Amino acid sequence: MKIVALIKQVPDTYSERKLSDSDQTLDREGTEAVIDEINERAVEAALQLKEADGAGGSEVVVVSMGPDRATDAIRKALSMGADSAVHLSDEALHGSCAVQTAKALTKVIGTVDGWNLVVAGEQASDGQIGAVPAMIADLLGVPSLTHAVELSVDGTTATVKRETDDGVTHLSAQLPAVVSIGEKANEPRYPSFKGIMAAKKKPVETLDLSGAGIDASEVGLANALTTVTSAAPKPPKQAGEKVTDEGDGGSKIAEYLVGQKLI
Repeated sequence: MKIVALIKQVPDTYSERKLSDSDQTLDREGTEAVIDEINERAVEAALQLKEADGAGGSEVVVVSMGPDRATDAIRKALSMGADSAVHLSDEALHGSCAVQTAKALTKVIGTVDGWNLVVAGEQASDGQIGAVPAMIADLLGVPSLTHAVELSVDGTTATVKRETDDGVTHLSAQLPAVVSIGEKANEPRYPSFKGIMAAKKKPVETLDLSGAGIDASEVGLANALTTVTSAAPKPPKQAGEKVTDEGDGGSKIAEYLVGQKLI
């Protein structure tokens, strides 16, 4: 197999995330940037498939769309064990919406010769849209297996275990296919020192829009299908109401809940 693992560099969840005052897009320069944890789980799933291939002919290719510094996230995936990477980087991509992102990534996937499986995180932590993998599958014209917590491939059949609030489901599809990995999936491995050193020598192909066959009118903030017109910081938490129990604590709590129209 040739497995494409989609990754994204995002602001660290432990950093304050805010929108830029100039265009209301996520301010990516003012925070520490890391590979999204859900993408690490996707890379782990791809690596496990590669390791399970008894013939030893499987390959994992990382694909990422982002600014130049996204190479740090790419190198993290390579140090985990991925074999090579393709990086779509162009200033014209700034502000692209989810639909534009899906179309652009589909074009990049098309440059990976011989791919037959795409593995991605089910949703990025900075956008929480959760639709890009399914949109990519639709654009590629292949099956989409979503919310996977386990993934296996037998011959040309991909099978996933899906866990949702509705229960557990087992799904399968013929390759080629797109699989989105959930947050309850396999714990990602830590890169070894050997892996970190090896990652420095692994090939990373960098493409701009023209190199990926993407027209500038298809991406970017000016052509996005969605727009943020305004934003405000989350209001600070207000102090709660303290109830002193003097034998009537239950009644006081009930009165409070009635006043809040909660009961």
